[in-house]
Amino acid sequence: MATKPPSVLRQYWSLTKPRIVALIVFTAVIGMFLAVPGLPPLRQALLGTLGIWLGAASASAINQLIDSRIDAKMARTAWRPLVAGTLTPRQALAFALVLAALSTAILWWGVNPLTAVLTFASLIGYAVVYTAILKHATPQNIVIGGIAGAAPPALGWAAVTGQLHPHALLLVLIIFVWTPPHFWALAIFRREDYARALVPMLPVTHGVEYTRWQIVLYTVLLLVVTVLPWATGMSGLFYLGGALVLGLVFLWYAWRLMDPPDEFYAMRVFNYSIVYLLALFAFLLLDHWLAPWLQPAPVVRLLPVG
Repeated sequence: MATKPPSVLRQYWSLTKPRIVALIVFTAVIGMFLAVPGLPPLRQALLGTLGIWLGAASASAINQLIDSRIDAKMARTAWRPLVAGTLTPRQALAFALVLAALSTAILWWGVNPLTAVLTFASLIGYAVVYTAILKHATPQNIVIGGIAGAAPPALGWAAVTGQLHPHALLLVLIIFVWTPPHFWALAIFRREDYARALVPMLPVTHGVEYTRWQIVLYTVLLLVVTVLPWATGMSGLFYLGGALVLGLVFLWYAWRLMDPPDEFYAMRVFNYSIVYLLALFAFLLLDHWLAPWLQPAPVVRLLPVG
């Protein structure tokens, strides 16, 4: 019995890389909540989330359009609609441009111009600079291009405040340092796919052992960077405890990858890295909300009468 092809709506939906975009939007929303003492302004939060989602979805669609030749040679992406021929490049381009236009319009007129400009710059950084240039030019592609994928917390922060704060840039730094060990674990597992597609990912150009060491070193750096929110007064001890536990577990995963129990272990590191980022930002938010309750009670001094 022939398998029924996915609906046109689902094919367009898959162009947006919904799981990746969900993680992007999650970190952007956390940035919104961390930017203000209480709840963020409802209008800016809702329109900002929508605009950032549309921008990320557009970037993902352009990424698939540019990478369709590569996707056809890789097992994990051979099902994508442009490879399967269920959508044409013209349809994908039109879809991506409409999403980009809607994103920019919503953010410019509904939120603020700064968020619109930053979101569009991130779209270009990922869809064009990383996908079309860096991905094929250097094994450090994911490091250099990672700044575009690290931007969402700053986008969320700007959406509700209209400005960039050093604490927002600190959130960007955390994701920027997290990206290499996260992606290189996947690249180790999929190195044959990347080699077949002639993409110079680090495990292909420098070997698996070298990449494993890079994952360990970046994980150590990540552990240090995630202490900075506490060191700068952005977060308190509740966040610090969570960050240290999550980071040490990540480091344990990375160290065990040096001599993995099986070939699939790299994917377990990759999967944990996603859980790690979600939990880390959840700790940031919980610490932010708990901070007023964790402040020591003021000392009341009774002055003598008379």
